[in-house]
Amino acid sequence: MVRDIMTRSVKTVRPDSTVIEAIRKMNKFDIGSIVVVHEGRPVGIITGRDILRRIVEPGLDPEVVRAREVMSSPPATIREDAVVEEATEAMTRRGIKKLPVVSGGRLIGIVTATDLVRSEPKMLSVLEGLLWTRRTPAAGRKPETRQRPQVNEV
Repeated sequence: MVRDIMTRSVKTVRPDSTVIEAIRKMNKFDIGSIVVVHEGRPVGIITGRDILRRIVEPGLDPEVVRAREVMSSPPATIREDAVVEEATEAMTRRGIKKLPVVSGGRLIGIVTATDLVRSEPKMLSVLEGLLWTRRTPAAGRKPETRQRPQVNEV
């Protein structure tokens, strides 16, 4: 079950938090994304990529821009009682690596691609497509296929 592999201490910000607040929290806890919540319910997610594309590249001020303006919304979520395979399928289908976990609509955890691999090593082959091919390109961009690293067996 997803509840068995998720991380329970999810770092969050409010929709009216500034992007710099989100960045500082992400840096403090060495995390690549942060969930945006309103009254305990996930309303969005901000990733490092969102910050690069929506703040850094256009040259916006992260001390002025609010989380609601850069978050991906609505976030894909999964129930705590879902089986691990459902989480894997959802991530692969949507081309995402993090999935907020909810119970009754309220945020109670987060599950990542790393969590899935740790819990089910056989899921590695299923997640391979997610890790090497971005299936859902940003608006106006072509899908990107990355070269797999060369592995030399001894």
